[in-house]
Amino acid sequence: MDRQTLIAMLAPVVVPLGLEIDHIDVLKAGQRQLIRVTVDGDGPYGQGPDMDQIAAATRAVSAALDEAITDPRPYVLEVSSRGVEAPLTTTAHYRRNAGRLVALQMKDGANLTARIVSISDQTVDVVTEDGSALSIALSDIVKAVVQVEFNRSEED
Repeated sequence: MDRQTLIAMLAPVVVPLGLEIDHIDVLKAGQRQLIRVTVDGDGPYGQGPDMDQIAAATRAVSAALDEAITDPRPYVLEVSSRGVEAPLTTTAHYRRNAGRLVALQMKDGANLTARIVSISDQTVDVVTEDGSALSIALSDIVKAVVQVEFNRSEED
């Protein structure tokens, strides 16, 4: 099956779980197919799916694939969340990462590290490392990636 067919088939399977299909890859792995399904959603805390949702999605997607795939070759299924390294590309991605530190590459070539405060349809409000508050048009951002913080205090 191709990606578009899989997306159309699996999207309704994960929606009742509070999830959405973010991306699907279908790769050859020897005699098998590797089907990678990446899901996203608000999760119980508004910042992405938790492990219980991923486990439920894996069961639901596996059942749907077992029913739909008629190819006798075996497949390997991987279901995961977007992960911290995935670029933020939609307003939902920015919203789910409110409060987190992000590295931004801007259209004008500038690079900026800032914390997401809020998001609207057109802009993201951030606070820079020096404490400056900025409102940045989403259209001015080329790439945004969450920065992992190992020693962030509870007050931050």
